[in-house]
Amino acid sequence: MSKLKDAAAHTGEVAFLTARAFRALVTPPFELGAWIRQMDQVGVRSLGVAAITTVFTGMVLALQTALSLPALGVKYYIGTVVAKSLVRELGPVLTALIVGGRIGSGMTAEIGTMKVTEQIDALRAMAADPIKKLVAPKLIATVIMLPALTLIGDALGILGGMLIAITQLDLAPGFYLNDVFGKLTIADVGSGVGKSFFFAYFIAIIACYNGLNTENGADGVGRATTNTVVVSAILILVSDYFLTKLFFLVA
Repeated sequence: MSKLKDAAAHTGEVAFLTARAFRALVTPPFELGAWIRQMDQVGVRSLGVAAITTVFTGMVLALQTALSLPALGVKYYIGTVVAKSLVRELGPVLTALIVGGRIGSGMTAEIGTMKVTEQIDALRAMAADPIKKLVAPKLIATVIMLPALTLIGDALGILGGMLIAITQLDLAPGFYLNDVFGKLTIADVGSGVGKSFFFAYFIAIIACYNGLNTENGADGVGRATTNTVVVSAILILVSDYFLTKLFFLVA
């Protein structure tokens, strides 16, 4: 029972932090410099790991699908299988898990270190709002950059599948691309990108919340960082099921 009360209390605190962060985002003065720096940290510096993840996912998906079901002639529809699987499901989820683990742990470690070294208290003493200075830029940067990384990852994953289709399955590039563009719809793309906005919110708000509530020095920073990675991954996977049902109903 006490754990349920703790979970409810944490949920309320996260909701309160969310409200304060979004209010800080629309209240001038705007921290545009901080926003851009966080976008570079969250997006540009995560491009490599996102690209590697999605390219090889597309390659493995194409190879496994075609070679596991050869009697059904699946290889002639490999473009559809790779594109829809990546764009609707694997692209946003894997990008959120891999990139989220990287940026979420970094956010928690940064804010947590500031908390245990009393730098956040110093910000308050100087009449600066830690939410506006620390949380809001990280939240907006993640919400903008994670969907962008998802779109880039989807495109690279489809190209990875095309590489396998050409080299391993003896399909022409034009045949593969015609299959992709003929079957992939705006609803498919919208479903995947829509999920990534929710995933980005979960990653950023959990990371910032854990950082702001870090205690007990360096050991506490380590626990908070681990907690961020675990909780954000669970939220991504659980919410993916409900978001998938929601987008199928809307479509």
